[in-house]
Amino acid sequence: MKSGFVNIFGRPNAGKSTLLNALMGEKLAIVSHKVQTTRHRIKAILNEKDYQIIFSDTPGIIKPEYKLHEKMMQSVKGALEDADVALLIVDINDNWDECDAIFSALKLRVPAVLVLNKVDRTNKERITEAEAYFSSKSYVKKTVAISALTGINYKKFLQPILELLPEGQPFYEDDSISDLPEKFFVSELIREKIYEQAHDEIPYHTAVLIREFKEKETLTKIVADIIVHRETQKMILIGEKGTMIKKLGTSARLDIEAFLGRKVFLELFVKVKPKWRDNDLHLKEYGYGQ
Repeated sequence: MKSGFVNIFGRPNAGKSTLLNALMGEKLAIVSHKVQTTRHRIKAILNEKDYQIIFSDTPGIIKPEYKLHEKMMQSVKGALEDADVALLIVDINDNWDECDAIFSALKLRVPAVLVLNKVDRTNKERITEAEAYFSSKSYVKKTVAISALTGINYKKFLQPILELLPEGQPFYEDDSISDLPEKFFVSELIREKIYEQAHDEIPYHTAVLIREFKEKETLTKIVADIIVHRETQKMILIGEKGTMIKKLGTSARLDIEAFLGRKVFLELFVKVKPKWRDNDLHLKEYGYGQ
């Protein structure tokens, strides 16, 4: 039996969340073309009869500008500390030297598999060059080329990971797919819709707080606050005669129903909390750190 933590690191928009979802065959991490979508460490548990892999999606590695960013980078630090294997994911069209500088700065103490992602957007020559470039780095034990979006060869991808994973008993029960509660994933699905439907800085200035999550006989009642910085952002999210918030709510409700497998009544409110990204009390209330 093999069991351990395989934690995913990379720059924003390298495809960490898309890879996690592809490996699990289920949407656990929200995805957006906008950078810095992932704010939390999300553990996903892959169970088979002879192994248990606990994958962790982590926020993209950035230079912190707010306390929120500091909390995000703390979750990256935590993932570094308990990893058995590191998955270092690179958008093959990014600057490789910059990626190397980030990975070298991690000071990894565990073996790493370098994942070249988005290979469907380049040619064989560049893939070969990238494999040679990263294979020469001391922190890289194996390299794998994939397109997480179009699909991965599951067994081929897992093989080098399983070779590096330690022997041990499972950490979680067989039927667990994550250590996070349903409420967390519901708040993330709402936040994903904000990334999809709102523009400019609004998604980055937004948090979601689930205030009520009640399972009734015929449906689940969910009440959530969408937190923004300024009154102008609140007005944009509500929209003229409530059109924006209705559209956002309908779209989120459909995804939440698909995730929970039952009917949902979703009520959304938009609230203004100035400078919440730099307020420790607000950050703790919204689920960012202790």
